[in-house]
Formats: sequence, structure tokens, C-alpha cells
Amino acid sequence: MWLFVKIEQTTISIILEGFMNVRHYTLFGFFTLWMFLMLSGQASAADLLPPQQAIETASAKLQHKMQDKTFIKNFSKVNQFVNEAILPSVDFEKISSLVLGKLWKSATPQERERFKQEFQTLLVRTYSRAFVEFKDWSIRYLPIEAGADESKVIVKTEVLQPGLKPVAVDYRMLLTDGDWKAYDIMIEGVSLVTNYRTTFTSEVDAKGSLSAVIDSLAKRNIEALAAKSS
Repeated sequence: MWLFVKIEQTTISIILEGFMNVRHYTLFGFFTLWMFLMLSGQASAADLLPPQQAIETASAKLQHKMQDKTFIKNFSKVNQFVNEAILPSVDFEKISSLVLGKLWKSATPQERERFKQEFQTLLVRTYSRAFVEFKDWSIRYLPIEAGADESKVIVKTEVLQPGLKPVAVDYRMLLTDGDWKAYDIMIEGVSLVTNYRTTFTSEVDAKGSLSAVIDSLAKRNIEALAAKSS
């Protein structure tokens, strides 16, 4: 179980001036910021390019639901809605493969599917837990620079808070079957995927197998969701 305490509490060594007036981040905070950005769009969809619109679409759905005070008190419903809202805009398959790295290549098809599902559950419930904690934020979309590979792009944004310095948040996005999906986020240049990869690699070394780590992740997810629903 301490794996997930480590995942949600391990300090990420990044310095973001002005963000909530703190200088260190947990992985919980890292992912929460990513998902929160998806509900804080500033520009209208008509002003954005397709990769930016993918973020804005999820943003509009979440922002609307966030206004319902009765809804946000029901964690089970919040968790389900968040999952449904962000699923079209996030490539959990690619995120999972990048997080596991070499472990993904050696994993069985069953282990890959189990990890993807449990990791997705971890990320969604982590964000859902902080669904209403952030207010008065907005996003400024920066111009997209075209690269050699037209199927990949980095959507650059700045997170704005009144009186504070903008925070650079960049999304790595991939065009998959006609849809743009995020597969990593970089906050002031620090990657979400890289930080999770370090944590899970260490846990596999400690527990002896990927299967054991997935079992622990699944147990923790069940316990956390049950506790929030009671």
C-alpha cells in the first residue's frame, strides 16, 4: 500500500514560481493540475486549432458540471463523470506504455490491460478528489509550432492566476484515428510520465514483479473508492 502513498506524496523536484505559493509538488498535485487545466479554458473553441480544441472540449464539460454543488458532493458520480469527460482527450494506452517503459515490452497482454485500467483509475480518482479545490484559474493558449511529424504536437499553454506569475504547462499530443489525445504533460519542463515511470520502476524492483505492483494498485483503488463512497 505504501506504493500509492509514495505516488501521491513523493515530492517532485520542480520549482514553479507563483503556483499556489509553494515550491514543491507531489505526483497527486502534478496530475491534479493537468486535469484541472482541462476545465479552465479561456479561448472559445472556434479560436483554437484541433489539438487545442481537444483540451477545450473536455474543459467545457467539466466546468459546467463543476457548478452543480449537489453533484460534486457525490464522489462516485464525480469519478464516473470525470472519467467519461477526459477519456476522449487522453490516450491512456500510450501513457501507460510510456510510464512502464521497458516493463511494458516484457509485460503480458493481460498485465498491460490490467495496468492500464488500474493506472487510469488511479489518475481519475486522484483528480476527482480535488475536483473543486481550485478556483479563479484560466488558460492562455500559445501559438502551436508545426513540427516535421504532423501527427504529433506540443500544445503550449500558460496557467493564469490573478496577481501571480504565469506557469508554463505543455501537453504532448498525438493524432490517433483522427482524434488528438494528450499522452504527457510538462510543467515548467518537468514530465508527468517521467516521474511516474521512476516510481513504478522502483516499486517493481522492490516487489519483484509487475503483477505484484498491479495487485497492490488494484487493492488501493478499491479501498480508496469504497472509502469515498461510504
